Amino acid sequence: MTIVPIRRALISVSDKTGLIALCEALARRGVELISTGGSAATLRNAGLVVTEVSDYSGFPEILDGRVKTLVPQVHGGILARRDNALHAQQMQTHGILPIDLVVVNLYPFEATVAAGGPPDACIENIDIGGPALIRAAAKNAAHVAVLTEPAQYADLLAAFEETGGTDMALRRRLAGEAFRFTAAYDAAIGAWFAQQQAETFPSRLTIAGKRVEILRYGENPHQEAAFYASGTRPGIATARQIQGKPLSYNNLNDTDAAFECVAEFDDPAVVIVKHANPCGVAAAPDLAGAWDRALAADPVSAFGGVVAVNRRLDRATAEKIATLFTEVIVAPDAAPDAIAVLAQKKALRLLLTGSLPNPTEPGLLVRSVAGGLLAQSRDTGRIETADLRVATRRAPTEAEMADLIFAFRVCKHVKSNAIVLAHDRTTAGIGAGQMSRVDAARIAAEKHKSGPCVVASDAFFPFADGLEAAIAAGATAAIQPGGSVRDAEVIAAADAAGIAMVLTGMRHFRH
Repeated sequence: MTIVPIRRALISVSDKTGLIALCEALARRGVELISTGGSAATLRNAGLVVTEVSDYSGFPEILDGRVKTLVPQVHGGILARRDNALHAQQMQTHGILPIDLVVVNLYPFEATVAAGGPPDACIENIDIGGPALIRAAAKNAAHVAVLTEPAQYADLLAAFEETGGTDMALRRRLAGEAFRFTAAYDAAIGAWFAQQQAETFPSRLTIAGKRVEILRYGENPHQEAAFYASGTRPGIATARQIQGKPLSYNNLNDTDAAFECVAEFDDPAVVIVKHANPCGVAAAPDLAGAWDRALAADPVSAFGGVVAVNRRLDRATAEKIATLFTEVIVAPDAAPDAIAVLAQKKALRLLLTGSLPNPTEPGLLVRSVAGGLLAQSRDTGRIETADLRVATRRAPTEAEMADLIFAFRVCKHVKSNAIVLAHDRTTAGIGAGQMSRVDAARIAAEKHKSGPCVVASDAFFPFADGLEAAIAAGATAAIQPGGSVRDAEVIAAADAAGIAMVLTGMRHFRH
């Protein structure tokens, strides 16, 4: 185990969390600190002795600080191999001293973009010298350690206090983390430039995420899994877990599906999801009423499900949900007394996201296939009454129209083939993920207890049989995209039954 002593450290950080404690520990063991302007000032104000990079290199910062570490004295000290006689001779000739530790994080480019910074501000927050320092140190991991995040400081200090330096295993691990760190930074910059040029699908797609946690397993116990955060869209990646057991892969997947669905509705709404499909959805004047309706839609499937609400969770609703075994509750916020109620359910996970995702916000969805990736824009389609075309002799009533819009929005979040029956802005029966649309319609019909309802189909009815199954279950109005070669046959079946039908011109396949 080769220990490399730390005699000299280069410090240049934007995020100064934990910096003083790190450098105080280094200084106590006699490490020389070399630093750039802002970091040097922070350390000097803490009473530490610091050498400015410009003094160390003999070359002043120029171009408003754009060039300060891109000099041979700095990069030579980082990149030189200590076991190479020629390198040692050249360092001596040019007065270059070895740098054993590089502590660098980067200008806050992503934070500037997220805050809505103008293009000039975003460009000024593209770090050039920082990534060069990080990559140089990581390349020379045989002799140099590199820290890119405050979370790494403790491991470095523990090794330093024990041995006075770093071993190869630690340096190699830090090097790998460093290259992934700069890759993610460059990916964010590349994505921003693509956005500026309105390129939805650039010639190279780079996806970066920061690991939140390693999960117990994936969809099944024999599969490994981890959760990564990427972007700032409100949801499971931005959520605070208030209580409960660790989330599983399936919990996270179901919670995401539920939260994206509940965000579709303007009125207080509740979505109950099981295996990534809604099993009960309702909108009502208040959350408690929406919960009652959503649960009544399919109480059997709701057992052990995930619940999403689109309002601050109140005590009354929390008390109702607590009576059913529920894996996860996700909400933008929760009242203290609601949190207190749910605290009695030790295994229940409660997630608070801070806000709701915007259903019409553009974005990219990516999934892996053998040997590659499939990428598509997010389904931001949102049908309003004005977008519909009445295809039958009878137009929907006002109440039917409200239910049709509701049902079609639910349909968008049901796996295809998807059929949704609804009444009074509450799902009455859902048929999901079937190979034939008529089977989806029959399953939805079996779930429906009785009474009038409307029917929504995520894609066109290829034959009249699926519509007829819904009519037999009590459907008085239908909403579907249209576009089948048999549209006339399907519309004729609707007219024969005296029901109303509207066409959206937009489908919502979800696979």
